[in-house]
Amino acid sequence: MRHNKKRGMKLGTDASHTKAMKKSLVGALLANDRIKTLESRAKAIRPDVDRVITWAKRGDLASRRLAIAKVGDKEIVREVFEKAAQGMWADRNGGYTRIMKLGRRKGDNAEVVIIELVNEPVQPKAAPAVTKVEEAEE
Repeated sequence: MRHNKKRGMKLGTDASHTKAMKKSLVGALLANDRIKTLESRAKAIRPDVDRVITWAKRGDLASRRLAIAKVGDKEIVREVFEKAAQGMWADRNGGYTRIMKLGRRKGDNAEVVIIELVNEPVQPKAAPAVTKVEEAEE
């Protein structure tokens, strides 16, 4: 029994408005591949977007129903599941979004960012050159 139900960032509104705003932003990001929003909102929706894409990679019916509940639009969820089935994020284990700062808004000095889906394949880290010290034979 959670009395106050405080979980995560409130984003300056009550819980129902925060939930609706996050659902709308997640749907907009998945539909358009990039959106311009405030930094705190982008950081708040990042885990939700990653979770939906992970469900899409799994691809079963239960995952699809969870994604529809999180996003609220069957067509957007269908598109994301099709992209995942085509292998868009097959080589990536998390980190499906990128946040790029644009600067501060003139009116209230709020930090404005672009959050976008990462489409590039993962670049494997270069293995450090191992130098093998050969011992002189005596």
